[in-house]
Amino acid sequence: MRIALRWSLHLLVAVLVLVLLLAAAIALAFRLTLPSTENDAAIPGLSAPVEITLDAHGIPWVRAASAEDAHAALGYLHARDRLFQMDLMRRGAAGRLSALIGAQGLRVDRYVRLLGLERRAEADLAALPAETRAALAAYARGVNAWIDRHGMAAAPEYVLLATRPERWRETDSLLWGKAMALFLTGNMRTELARLRLSAVLPRERIDELWPRDGSPHSPMAALPALPPDHLARVLAALPVFGEDAPLPSTASNIWAVTGTASASGKPLLANDPHLALVTPTQWHLARVEAPGLTLAGAFAPGVPFLVLGHNGHVAWGFTTTHSDTQDVFIERLAGADAYLTPDGPRPFETREEVIEVRFGDPVRMRVRETRHGPVISDLDPVPGTPEGHVLAVAMALLAPGDAAAAALHRLNTARDFAEAEAAVRLIAAPQQNIVIADRGGRIGMVVPGRVPIRRAGDGSFPVPGWDGSHDWVGFAPYEALPRFVDPPTDRLVNANNRVVPDDFPVWLTRDWWGDFRFRRIVARLEAHGAPHDAASLAAIQMDIVSEAARRLLPLMLRAEPGPGAPARAHALLARWDGTMAADRPEPLIYTAWTRAFGRLLAERALGPDAEAFRETVAEFQLFVLTRGAHWCGDGPDPCRPLLARALDDAMAELATSQGPDLAAWRWGAVHRARFPHLLFQFVPGVAGWFDTEMETPGDGYTVLRAGLRQSGPRPYENVHGPSFRGVYDLADLDASRFIIAPGQSGHPLSAHYRDLAPLWLAGGHVTLPAEPAAARGRITLRPEPIGG
Repeated sequence: MRIALRWSLHLLVAVLVLVLLLAAAIALAFRLTLPSTENDAAIPGLSAPVEITLDAHGIPWVRAASAEDAHAALGYLHARDRLFQMDLMRRGAAGRLSALIGAQGLRVDRYVRLLGLERRAEADLAALPAETRAALAAYARGVNAWIDRHGMAAAPEYVLLATRPERWRETDSLLWGKAMALFLTGNMRTELARLRLSAVLPRERIDELWPRDGSPHSPMAALPALPPDHLARVLAALPVFGEDAPLPSTASNIWAVTGTASASGKPLLANDPHLALVTPTQWHLARVEAPGLTLAGAFAPGVPFLVLGHNGHVAWGFTTTHSDTQDVFIERLAGADAYLTPDGPRPFETREEVIEVRFGDPVRMRVRETRHGPVISDLDPVPGTPEGHVLAVAMALLAPGDAAAAALHRLNTARDFAEAEAAVRLIAAPQQNIVIADRGGRIGMVVPGRVPIRRAGDGSFPVPGWDGSHDWVGFAPYEALPRFVDPPTDRLVNANNRVVPDDFPVWLTRDWWGDFRFRRIVARLEAHGAPHDAASLAAIQMDIVSEAARRLLPLMLRAEPGPGAPARAHALLARWDGTMAADRPEPLIYTAWTRAFGRLLAERALGPDAEAFRETVAEFQLFVLTRGAHWCGDGPDPCRPLLARALDDAMAELATSQGPDLAAWRWGAVHRARFPHLLFQFVPGVAGWFDTEMETPGDGYTVLRAGLRQSGPRPYENVHGPSFRGVYDLADLDASRFIIAPGQSGHPLSAHYRDLAPLWLAGGHVTLPAEPAAARGRITLRPEPIGG
């Protein structure tokens, strides 16, 4: 017994020593890789030294002798602060993630290898203008100067993974655009979900799950029945964004007012794109100056061009149109290696992809393409395909000749609205609503992007591919796309809502998102009274009133509550104005009630199916409570008892998780924004060390977007919101307001890893004037001969 005890103690001591040694090694790795705030470095190809000043938040002010030198400096700075983030981006978009992190990356790698994003980026690079290729090459030299100087110590993650980062290529920067286009266009998943539901629901019920907005609907051709289990496996093979559940749909806000409605007499513009809340964020703030060039705002690590901000003459911002630029085609096979077309059988185009897997054997993947696009049926891990058919996908983002990099490059030097519009019309994918304001007083929203012209159908459901009846016959020309310039109303507003009337000649999509945020922005603009300024626009960005709640709740309160807690909750909600405040119980009760109602609707219809049934979406519940009571059951008012039951369920759930005292419940206690680290979030036991958490107000329908996780163990967590906020007064662009979260640096030991998060939460901002308020670091980049 004593011997066993002694050995147990020895073993425990040994384990503790190993843990301490590992912790010390990790701490040392982090310390040795922490970038200095005072240093010189050499970059091949610079024409002259570049001086960089870092402010109190680690934001750089770059002064270069030429635009090309500035692009090289940005490459160096982005690598210094965000190299591992950049590496994950390019690997994910190229299908080489598994080579770094192991088999966990195969789901993404198989999908993007099927799409062939990297080879398409290589073809696009060759077709870009020489000046854009030169900018990309200069940026790559800057990134590689950091990599060459630091090797494995270029970022702490490489030390822990015992891996040296690969050198940066010009194509890698183009992959950022491909990845964003793929992330911001997702109709294929919806089409497959609808097709899967067709085995259990009639078409009219499927359409109701994605409520119509009154647009004309083309009749559908008859389709073959495909096995639901095959469709389920294909859906499961498609990557989702989030730890354990899909994230909410992408969203953004943008609005502008003319000088007539502005206190300064010049246009104002506000923009906040909504993306997943992660560490580090998708944006990196900087001010860049070179002869003929001034840029201030949000750059994307991996790209040398300013994406969101101003250039001293023009300010701009983006929201996603959510146009339907993906179609699933059901192809009829003609033997083992061919498929049918209107002209007879045609062989598949095939290629083999070899995916390297760290700690495992390479995975070989045969990719087939039809005239419409890649065969996504091949993602089904079960050998073989359904008898006689495969599924292929057409995507606008896969078409050759994407000149988005050239568009951003030219936008960065535009001097007025006309030049800015001429630049952005080159954007191919994704289609974006781009609002532009210039110092001359013009504002406008243009909607460039490749929008397919279909022979038939509305793109909402998979279509037959063998007869050509639903083929794409081209893309709509820019001149045929929506364009709104110098509006007589003195304002432009978009929050991903419908941008065209029912009779617009170019079909954009069937599935427009609800206009809840749009309505609230317009109401706030109209209620302001006095002329607007940057402060009034910034205040609207922080608005936490849910128009969705204001419209849904009167319909829900028709339900007779049960005694006790449900009755008290009902009374609370009856007095509530829809403000999603972090310190109140009403937002929590309302959200839990809508979730419970959605679950009951799903269970009654077909059982819980998060992929194919959007039960928590306000648009669908509004439809059910106004025009779709048949989803609740039979009888004169079948939704009332279902709502009462849902309130009982919600209150029981909350009593278990929040305690019995309803008055003590707080929305912010569960609606926490957590910015997980891109890598360490997947490491049990240490993830919390690298996260940034804070209580937040709002929900997915407030102007201050705070989108909820759709399922999983933390269903109320805030996972999706304003990754960047910018406000611009064209009368004084140096006073423009910017904020990102959690910080500039991706290094966990950096003082700038999360120092911007409190400002972001409070609605604060930083400015990027000609000179920083205080210098906290200086970097000088010196020329080095190429090849020297």
